[in-house]
Amino acid sequence: MTDTATRQDGPGPVLRLQDLHVHYEVRTGQGFGQVPLKAVDGVDLQIRPGECLGLVGESGCGKSSLAQAVMGLVPATSGVIELDGRTDWDRSAATRLARARTVQMVFQDPFSSLNPRQSIATSLGGPLRLHGVTNRSERADRVAEMLRKVGLNPDAARRYPHEFSGGQRQRICIARALIVDPKLVVCDEPVSALDVSIRAQIINLLLQLKDELGVALLMISHDLGVVEHMSDRIAVMYLGRIVEEGAWNAIFSDPAHPYTRTLISAIPDPERADIGHERLRGEAPSALAPPPGCAFHPRCTQAFAPCREGAVPAFTRLAEDHRARCHLLTKDTESR
Repeated sequence: MTDTATRQDGPGPVLRLQDLHVHYEVRTGQGFGQVPLKAVDGVDLQIRPGECLGLVGESGCGKSSLAQAVMGLVPATSGVIELDGRTDWDRSAATRLARARTVQMVFQDPFSSLNPRQSIATSLGGPLRLHGVTNRSERADRVAEMLRKVGLNPDAARRYPHEFSGGQRQRICIARALIVDPKLVVCDEPVSALDVSIRAQIINLLLQLKDELGVALLMISHDLGVVEHMSDRIAVMYLGRIVEEGAWNAIFSDPAHPYTRTLISAIPDPERADIGHERLRGEAPSALAPPPGCAFHPRCTQAFAPCREGAVPAFTRLAEDHRARCHLLTKDTESR
């Protein structure tokens, strides 16, 4: 593992990504064949047991592609995906079951995540049956117990998805993800489709279950308020790459990358007035044709020659658990 890894003591990481690439072949539409879209372009990350890592960035930066690669829903182009110490994830049925025992996912839209033709008992009991719980009574008991854990009455097992509100459906989706006792749950914008009044309840439920069950969370969101409240560590993603990573208090109190500062300055919070208000210029570049050097330089008010003409900036370690990719961090003051 390179210096981009976060140092750790104790048990090994539940998830370790090393130089992960996820590319898609996209037709140009002009008769020139296909070109690669680099959705994830060399990511190193790890998540420890019982930890919540927040992954933030604008829409289209590659967050969901990274999550889908971790889940095995899309193939990694190259790199290492290590889940609970295992890296040999082929496409066999046995391997897919083993992966599902290790990592589960809570999707963004609770209205399309549940089969409308299945009762809640079937939706939650089905994964148990696939993972070897063949006794019907035991499955029913486990379903009832998990419904209680997410704050629903066990009688909900007899009902169907259309009988529940959006917040209740997301609780059911959380129950389905946790019922097979995974080591890691990937949460892809789990509250963005919910009413504001319900979001805090779901966030607090996830935190409660994380502490109670010892499960690790990968919390993907564009809402930094949600990420700040939930995360132990935060990784900021821009155009397929991690540009800053660190403990949540380091990221929010002393952001090192200009992109991170613009995201934080957009949070309506008068207590962060000392960070200053920085505005993004223009739109994010296309992943089909990323800019040379630092991909953020066309939108950065502090960009200088190496940002535009040099190599992709390497990580600079700012503290034991804080690193960022930015030429400004290694720039000689006299060369400004």
